[in-house]
Amino acid sequence: MNNKKSNSTAITKPSDLKGKEGPLINTALNTLLSTVSATAALVGVHHYYRKQQQPDARLQDYVVGIKAKLQLLPSAQLPRLQNAYRQAKLAYQSYPKDSDNGIGERYITTMLSRPVCWVSGVAAMPKRLISNNGNDNYNENDFGVVGIDADRQIVWQTTMPERVHDIVVQPFISSSKKTEARDVVVMGRRPSEGFWVLDTATGQVKYAIEAATDRHFYGHACYSLDGSQLYITENDTVSLDGKIGIYDAINNYQKIAEFDSYGIGPHELIMHPDSETLIVANGGIKTEQASREELNLDSMRPSLVYLNRYTGELLEQITPQHNQMSIRHLAMHDNGTVMIGVQFQGEKHINVPLVLTHQRGDIEFAPLTMPNNQWQRFHQYIASVAVDSERNLLCVTTPIGGCAAIYDLNTYELIDSIALLDCAGASVSVGEQGGFVVSDGQGQLTTLSVDKQNRIITSDKRYHKMSFDNHLQAL
Repeated sequence: MNNKKSNSTAITKPSDLKGKEGPLINTALNTLLSTVSATAALVGVHHYYRKQQQPDARLQDYVVGIKAKLQLLPSAQLPRLQNAYRQAKLAYQSYPKDSDNGIGERYITTMLSRPVCWVSGVAAMPKRLISNNGNDNYNENDFGVVGIDADRQIVWQTTMPERVHDIVVQPFISSSKKTEARDVVVMGRRPSEGFWVLDTATGQVKYAIEAATDRHFYGHACYSLDGSQLYITENDTVSLDGKIGIYDAINNYQKIAEFDSYGIGPHELIMHPDSETLIVANGGIKTEQASREELNLDSMRPSLVYLNRYTGELLEQITPQHNQMSIRHLAMHDNGTVMIGVQFQGEKHINVPLVLTHQRGDIEFAPLTMPNNQWQRFHQYIASVAVDSERNLLCVTTPIGGCAAIYDLNTYELIDSIALLDCAGASVSVGEQGGFVVSDGQGQLTTLSVDKQNRIITSDKRYHKMSFDNHLQAL
């Protein structure tokens, strides 16, 4: 495999629009002129006959009437109008003024003007897409990313050159360079040598970043709480040691440093609420460059580590009760408790807890409970964990076990589970009712609501003609 240098490339819209700016602008201007002329004619005729009945009628009355109607618009519609204006502005700003050097040919984005609430990877998208100019586009592969609104409808969808894994959304930051919109980083599925930076509102690809020499990515990333830096789990393809790459989100995502992860096979990482501590799930599994083959299952050593995000100093390291409990996925409670999803690599008959918690200073993990200790119902595989800090609830998913489960974090007990074939992505819901949204490989986005008193989950499903991938991220 060729060695690659760390770099970033800004890109624009698909190249099938190149060379058409003139005709498109002329058409738009002609349409606008015709609309204005027709409206003026109608107003003029109406005003002429109105003057016959009301001699004191004025043209200014029409302006006053329009203002009054706008003031009567339902308040719920105003954010939609503001968002539509903002997206139109962003689309204009990102329209290709010069050449896009052919890079835009790799991506096709379609978009509707609605606010985005979640972003998800897609393992299988429709081959035929309709672009904003009305033309058909045919993506060469099935992979992509989609933005989803509060009604679980697709707002935008963007094709990707390879299958993606984690989705991370940039926190709001005060820098004048990042005032228009937040970024969403899309990580390639491990082992990958690339990640992409998209605009959360439009789905437009802004940067395509390649891994540094002798590095590949493990599929997860997280931002600092101020949104200025991005941290990525990486593999040293020579020593096979785990690394944490640091990228400058203000300056085009250039790599600026890296730390040791103090383990092998680092997977997901999250930021502590103190904004100074980075928490890393070292899965403990060795993999070579461009391979998913697991090389050390008998001798693997998973761990959860706490690092100083500025210096890389190891603050704490905790190992699970069994060396084949691969610590993989994490979520952070607002109170500083880490939620941990485990993928057990041992024999199928061995029963170990698959959902753990940990706080700074604890000498061991605290497992959640399972009725009759039957962790085998999750088939030794937790794909995602999502926490609702306000309601003290935790949702976990298992595509192999074909179910999603919700825990009460006050008691650490299971509330209920629900059968969802091939479910993986999990995220907090929107609105006052709370709960979770779970995505699956069958194209379903399912809301899960909890009745703690009766200890049951109620659900509502919405189907799409695509296969959602491993992770679902809320904005």
